[in-house]
Amino acid sequence: MRRPSAIGIAALCGARYNVGPGVKHKRSQKALPLQKLLYTLRDSVRDLLPIVFVIAFFQFFVLQQPLPNLLDLLVGTLLVVVGLTLFVLGLNMGLFPFGESMAYAFARRGSLPWLLVFAFSLGFGTTVAEPALIAVADEAAKVAATAGIIGNDPQAKDDYAFGLRITVALSVGFAIVLGCYRILRGWPIQRLIFGGYVAVMLMTMLAPAEIIGIAYDSGGVTTSTITVPLVTALGVGLASSIRGRNPFSDGFGLIAFASLTPMIFVMAYGLLI
Repeated sequence: MRRPSAIGIAALCGARYNVGPGVKHKRSQKALPLQKLLYTLRDSVRDLLPIVFVIAFFQFFVLQQPLPNLLDLLVGTLLVVVGLTLFVLGLNMGLFPFGESMAYAFARRGSLPWLLVFAFSLGFGTTVAEPALIAVADEAAKVAATAGIIGNDPQAKDDYAFGLRITVALSVGFAIVLGCYRILRGWPIQRLIFGGYVAVMLMTMLAPAEIIGIAYDSGGVTTSTITVPLVTALGVGLASSIRGRNPFSDGFGLIAFASLTPMIFVMAYGLLI
């Protein structure tokens, strides 16, 4: 059977796509690895300076106390600078280019179902592994057991935390699918966000009081160190590959969906358990 000609994914969604010479994947000038490392180190130090100044001001001028464990503090600060530098460098060298290249590849392939499957898998896989989500889910299970909502045995707490993580991961997968489809269709993001928050308010009135705070916090912890880089790169890369789409106005916004849908899903989870 003859494959669909020319247009691919964007044609299925009413848009025109263009992956060609006009699309630039990489910067025209590449810095040497050592230069990149030094530039990133400089930026990391600059970004951390305001935090250092705030802590020093309140410690010396408000509390008027010397710094406790000065050596540990200096070593910890150094480790933070090095860790942040390597993390940002890794994002720029690996995760961001990878996410954008995957978006271009799916646009060339012209398969809408595979793009949406990839979007869901990316959202689900990155979220279920989020350290912040794991920590919040475990803490929520302890509080739920103390309040008598679930059993106080380890198995009950593990099941509750795991169910919460899966619920949030499913919601983020759905959010990324919705966000990618919005980019393809060219829908205005503000309408979807407005409708989403209306749904949040309705679910807040229906959900048990014990789950509402957890649901709201779940929306924040999903957009952390693992999810944000890949999801952002996917959105920008997809918008860049569609003619008539602007990477600035259309490519961003996936993180907003990923923060919104967990609140709805977790409150629904609270209604079911």
